Amino acid sequence: MTKCTIIGLGEAGAAYAEALAAAGHQVTGFDPVAPSTPGIVRAATAAEACQGAEIVLVLTGAAAARSVAQDCLPVLPAGSTYADLTSSSPAVMQELSQLPSQALFADVAILGPVAALGAKTPIMVSGPGSAAVAELLTPLGTDVEIADGGPGAAMSHKLLRSVLMKGLASIVVEAVTAGRAAGLEEWIREQIARQLAGDGQAVIDRLITGTSKHAVRRSREMQDTANYLAELGVPAEMTEASAAALTRIAAAPAPEAALR
Repeated sequence: MTKCTIIGLGEAGAAYAEALAAAGHQVTGFDPVAPSTPGIVRAATAAEACQGAEIVLVLTGAAAARSVAQDCLPVLPAGSTYADLTSSSPAVMQELSQLPSQALFADVAILGPVAALGAKTPIMVSGPGSAAVAELLTPLGTDVEIADGGPGAAMSHKLLRSVLMKGLASIVVEAVTAGRAAGLEEWIREQIARQLAGDGQAVIDRLITGTSKHAVRRSREMQDTANYLAELGVPAEMTEASAAALTRIAAAPAPEAALR
């Protein structure tokens, strides 16, 4: 049994708290606004919740990461672990890891939707507290990958992944919304599914090579696409951004010229 503290008992924090309690760990939580979580002892403050904790998992919004760390790190005992699972920047993770404390710091990146997978959502962790996080969460069925480098390394990986995942999600939403407005939702859904299947590495190479080669033509096509979405009454932020990016790429020097 491990004495665990969860700071932030929203959707993600509650999922981890309940899974840890079900696994037999002693779980104390703090959240000033979230509803009560079954089986979790609630503390009056974040610092109180951390008293005597062996490991602290912070699942607040990134905006609260500094204030939570400043409250919690000073009260943690030697040999304990402070794991920040907020979506803070790599620089913030590095900064927090330097705050005075006897605890080992871990930067933890959640790599998937906790709403769907709960505590089994894959994570990446870096920093001195990595082993303790892996030891605690692996038995819950969590796929834990330890990244090379200190605090901030895991979050660097996550933010790079976000360029793809959040951008892709926005593009899919925009495309399906436009398809629905045009009466072609099922057709565009089939097109999206077809593009997401197959040899992923080959698709990456094709997209990179083709984008550079055909940027001039594609920038004009995306400008026309943005105009069409406007006619349909559909927001076109991603399409407009794609048109702007392709225009920039088309104006850039060719790779051979850039090397001279």
